[in-house]
Amino acid sequence: MKILHLDTGRQMRGGQWQALRLHRGLLARGHESLLLTRRGSPLGDAARQEGLPVGVIGSVWSGFDVVHAHDARSHTWGAIRARAPLVVSRRVGFPVKDSVLSRWKYRRPKLFLAISEYVARQLIDAGVAEDRIAVVYDGVPVPAVPADGNALLIPATSDPEKGMALAREAARIAGVEARISCNLEEDLPHAGVLVYITRSEGLGSGILLAMAHGVAVIASNVGGIPEIIEDGVNGILVPNEANSIADALRRLTPAMRHSMGSAARATVLERFTEDRMVESTIAAYRRVLANG
Repeated sequence: MKILHLDTGRQMRGGQWQALRLHRGLLARGHESLLLTRRGSPLGDAARQEGLPVGVIGSVWSGFDVVHAHDARSHTWGAIRARAPLVVSRRVGFPVKDSVLSRWKYRRPKLFLAISEYVARQLIDAGVAEDRIAVVYDGVPVPAVPADGNALLIPATSDPEKGMALAREAARIAGVEARISCNLEEDLPHAGVLVYITRSEGLGSGILLAMAHGVAVIASNVGGIPEIIEDGVNGILVPNEANSIADALRRLTPAMRHSMGSAARATVLERFTEDRMVESTIAAYRRVLANG
């Protein structure tokens, strides 16, 4: 297959990491794959550093079997310009806008790839037919050895939907030292706990990354997060309330942390690997092509 990927993101967030892993995985399996990004985007730079085919959005459009848009703006680009069947990844945890432009745009794709059942339900609520939706969970790399550390990490973010300040307040109440992580991939090998607080979440690729490292996760009980965390087994789900998060931190003994971290790593190996994500996406492409 020949796949054209579109991504207009200005930052290297969860969706951009998934696009990069998918692009790499398709090429490794013998498919033709080209990634188009904004000029100077961190995703484009990362692809170039790996020697993967990459260009600038607007430069190439013809000769592909499928066009795959990975974010909202590229969804619009694809809806306007794509001549091949359009596939759109839907990652966000908030409802679809109800406007004339939005309704037109959401009629264009042949298939939506929802990153969770929660996101799929939002698409259905917005009027997208179930047969135009496939759930494809994120996939993350699994390190050869689990994390070996005690650091309590809180992801750094300027996103108002994320609860960095609330997580810091909970750590203060619990009397534990927390570290704000600007690079989870670098910091997780030395971590023991990740506190991931958010008001809206399609799934939570940062959570999956921590779970792959065998790090115990305390996370908000919102959106698609309960699809990856079973409370008390491979992590802890909490309401977005400082005292509740602090209580979870106090309850997380070293033995619990080890048990949950091991269960979390096993969950990723079973359901959320890069290989599984790539294979599920390829199956979705084939479904689109088979349906004309």
